[in-house]
Amino acid sequence: MNPSNSELFEHAQRVIPGGVNSPVRAFRAVGGTPRFIARASGAYMFDAEGKRYIDYIGSWGPMILGHGHPAVLDAVQRAVAQGLSFGAPTKRETELVEEILGVVSGIDQLRLVSSGTEAAMSALRLARGATGRSKIIKFEGCYHGHADALLVKAGSGLATFGHPTSAGVPAEVVQHTLVLEYNNLAQLEEGFSLHGPALACVVIEPIAGNMNFVRASVPFMRRLRELCTEYGALLILDEVMTGFRVALGGAQSIYAKQIDGFHADIVVYGKVIGGGMPLAAFGARRDVMQQLAPLGPVYQAGTLSGNPVATACGLATLREIRKPGFFEALAARTRSLVDGLVAAASDAGVAMVGECEGGMFGFFFCNALPQNYAAVLATDKDRFNAFFHAMLERGVYLAPALYEAGFVSSAHSTADIAATVDAARASLRR
Repeated sequence: MNPSNSELFEHAQRVIPGGVNSPVRAFRAVGGTPRFIARASGAYMFDAEGKRYIDYIGSWGPMILGHGHPAVLDAVQRAVAQGLSFGAPTKRETELVEEILGVVSGIDQLRLVSSGTEAAMSALRLARGATGRSKIIKFEGCYHGHADALLVKAGSGLATFGHPTSAGVPAEVVQHTLVLEYNNLAQLEEGFSLHGPALACVVIEPIAGNMNFVRASVPFMRRLRELCTEYGALLILDEVMTGFRVALGGAQSIYAKQIDGFHADIVVYGKVIGGGMPLAAFGARRDVMQQLAPLGPVYQAGTLSGNPVATACGLATLREIRKPGFFEALAARTRSLVDGLVAAASDAGVAMVGECEGGMFGFFFCNALPQNYAAVLATDKDRFNAFFHAMLERGVYLAPALYEAGFVSSAHSTADIAATVDAARASLRR
């Protein structure tokens, strides 16, 4: 007889801090026992007790094709047979980079790394090295990995810099990090007025996925681009979550259609480009990238960077999502899910709003879409937690935290969406 989720969790806690290797998996935000996944296929995950769930976390974004897509499995199996890691260049690394460069704009070169945290940390170092400046701006509620300089909350005012949000991060490490409110134009103007000549970069999630789903407004992004250009600061778009997920060209392509001349100076990618394996990247125009070792003074390295199995997985995934009509179908499927959830809530007399782009979505128990982290905190967390567990009981696996976006894959069928909405109706009535 297979051990239960509870038994597995109890065992894991003896040897792993909190019983998990990434905090959100522990269900601390929603309560209860995390599900230990035994296998996955298509749009579904199956836990240790054999229960099936419609999966809307998709490994937190990478599984845009669903689990076990035949073309991806074939590519990975062939790569494994050729070797797991070489510590030397491979042709496939170049092929993957060219695949990415072929659909994104304003970037001449990329460097591959193994995680989104590593990519964001490296992009930050590159911006400082390329500009010779130290200060940076980030936005409250945006997550860029767990590098020390980015684990920071807002200071007491715009003249002061941030405070660490994690033990083990010295105050002096974040003394150059200024934290502003997302979508706040007045703060943005004042931040540049006070610190503009000393700013190396501004880093932002163009569509934030770590305060659920919150979109940067077009006026905010337009002014951010203008100010970065005016003061010589580099604009870093963190597209670890949105890259190849909200559109083939990422969120940058969406804003470029609405803002003349909009572009990032540095872009960070992850998740989808690895297809579910550890792989990420950061890129910029050629003169900026040439600041990196071995050509320039900015050091960055990684033993498993450009891993041959990971690049095979990512390359197969990107080739599938480039097929005609892929994103149109994915966006329509995601929109039908969000519209169905909001309609179910309305029928039950429950205040809910939802938003989506491409295969990424979010919903909140409130009357209006939040525009910043403070507004997200003001939504009904208790109702979200109750809804999460009611949906889990009915075989729908949503993100186990109010602050996380959800993801739809091409493997989700019309029947899966309908079953999810039916589960929502029953959960909301309860």
